[in-house]
This record gives sequence, C-alpha cells and structure tokens, in this order.
Amino acid sequence: MKNKPDYVLLFILLALLSIGFVMVFSSSPTLALRFGDSYMYLRRHIFHLAIGFVALIFGLQVDYQNLKKWAVPSLFAVFVMLFLIFIPGIGRSIGGAVRWIDLSFVSFQPSEISKMVVVLFLAFIFSSWHGRRDTLLRILLVALAPIVLIALLILKQPDLGTMLVIIGTTFVMLFIAGIDWRYLAFLGATGAGAIAVLSVTTAYRFRRMVAFFNPWESPQDVGFHIIQSLLAIGSGGLFGLGLGASKQKFFYLPQHYTDFIYSILSEELGFLGAFGVIVLFVLFIIRGIRIARFTRDEFGMLLAGGIVAWIGIQAMINLFVVTGLFPTTGIPLPFISFGGTALVVSLYAVGVLLNISRTIRVDEEFAGG
Repeated sequence: MKNKPDYVLLFILLALLSIGFVMVFSSSPTLALRFGDSYMYLRRHIFHLAIGFVALIFGLQVDYQNLKKWAVPSLFAVFVMLFLIFIPGIGRSIGGAVRWIDLSFVSFQPSEISKMVVVLFLAFIFSSWHGRRDTLLRILLVALAPIVLIALLILKQPDLGTMLVIIGTTFVMLFIAGIDWRYLAFLGATGAGAIAVLSVTTAYRFRRMVAFFNPWESPQDVGFHIIQSLLAIGSGGLFGLGLGASKQKFFYLPQHYTDFIYSILSEELGFLGAFGVIVLFVLFIIRGIRIARFTRDEFGMLLAGGIVAWIGIQAMINLFVVTGLFPTTGIPLPFISFGGTALVVSLYAVGVLLNISRTIRVDEEFAGG
C-alpha cells in the first residue's frame, strides 16, 4: 500500500509557483503593452500553469515503474525533435536561437523535454545494471554516448545553459549510481575541459566571458544584461521598492519576465524576498534528497535524484547568472519564470517525484532523522 505524497514538498512547490505567478503578473505588462494587451503574458502563464498541473497530476497518479518501458523510445523521440528544429518551416528562430518546433497550433522546446528524458534514460540504464561496477567503455558507449549527442544538438541551437544543466545532471546521476570515483574524476575533468574550450573558441561566448570579468568594458553590448541585472538587485535594498514598482522592467533589463525575473523580484521584494526564494529552493532540494534516500527501489532512487539534481542545478545556474557569479546564459528559473514547455515539463517531473515519495520507507525515514 502506498503512502501519501510528500505534502511538504508540494507546499514548497506551490509557494514557488505562487511567487512566480505574482512576479509574472508584476513584470510582464510593460512588454505586453507593445501588443496592445497588458495581460497577454499573464494569461499565457495561467494557461501553461493549467497544463502543468494536469501533467503533475498525471505524473503523480501513473505507476512510475511503467516509465521504464518508455525510456528508450522517448530518447529516440527527443533525437527526432532536436533534428526537426533545424528544418526550415518547422523550427522557429527567436533572438538568433533555433529552439522551438512550431506546428502552427502549438510550439514547444524539445530541449526542455530532453531534461526529463535524460533523467529517465539514465535511471533506467543504471538501475538495470543493478549496482555492478561496469567498465568505463560500457559507461561511455551505453549511457553517455546518447547524452553527448543530445548535448551537442542542444549546443547547436545554440543553448549552452540547457547543455550545462544536462551535463551537470548526468554527472550527479553517475555519482548517485555509484560509478567508480576514478571514472567520475576522468569524466569530470573531460567535461570541464570541453566546456572551457567551447567558452573561448566561439566569438560570442568569448565576449560573454570577457564581460563576466569586466561588464563595464562593454556596458551597451555584452555587459548590458548583467549591469542592468545588478542595478535591479542592488536598488531593492532590504525590503524592496514594492510590488509593481520596478524601474528596470521598463525596457532596461532584457528578458525581465523570463531568465532575469529574479532580478525584478529582488528589486521589488528586496533582500528578504530574494533570500526567501533561495530558502525555498534549498528546502525543495533537501526534501527531494530525502525522497531519493528512502525510496524502496533503485530505479525510483535514481529517478528522484536525477529530477532534484536537474531542478537544483538549473536554479543555481540562473541565480548565479543574474547575480554576476556566472557568465550570462539564457536559462529560466524553475517555477518562477514565465514558462511554456519548461514549466509544464518541470511540473510533470515534480509529479513523478511526488509519486516516488509515496513509496518511501516511512519507518527508516524517521529512524534516519
């Protein structure tokens, strides 16, 4: 008999979603007015939230063990979608990035779907090995080769932020699966080296790296994002300017309702509001780790751990970017940013996580503190 889902985790999720709803409501009207409807983005956000809650309920109700049979087919489906992006008439370019499949009646980002698929695939592969110490060659060919291909297709869009989330999540899942530390060290060093090379061999990424160290060298170019973000965060003070009182959302800070929504949140709600969001994410991660720790089966443990790693890493990268601790890369803040595919997929993932929480060993959880 299954337990009740983790209501603490659900409460944390609802708190983050509520904050996100308020901040989308506060930050989006200025840009939406260009289209003659100040509530356009808010209505879209509500629509995506509704679909996301349906996805969450679906993830909560369906036996997550049945996901095993979809691991490989969903991986192939993601490959197909990531290739379709580059076909004229199907892929849609926004801001120089080709990340959307546009089917006229609906558009979505395959790269966001790929995050959940990567977690599912790795959980399936590693659990099928039953904790054996497999050779490095098998790890590379069976588990990592498909992930590397997905990462390269996403990088081609280009979308370095999502690629970093996938690579980071994969590394954490390798650790959770108990892969030999020597293999982890080799793979970690190889991955870090590859990312470093990518950062300096592409012109626009190199310029972003330079702007990261000294954004004031090009305040009207690649340094613009981070300067405006820091101005927003700094002007919030302890208590903020007040909800709706942001100045940076008036076309100073780009992507102020998506990737840089945390900057507007800091400006309007101050240090206390910004710190509160960080606390909620930390609590989300802690609760998710507890679920993974006390799950009855290895597949559920790996699946839960992968979902928590993905959401935690993505939140960390976003927060580091907007506070100037990481070079600028476009990636939304989970549950807070205005979202379409990202919001729906992440809510489905949390539904699966809540589903897994129903199988935890309650007696051992209390015994373990």
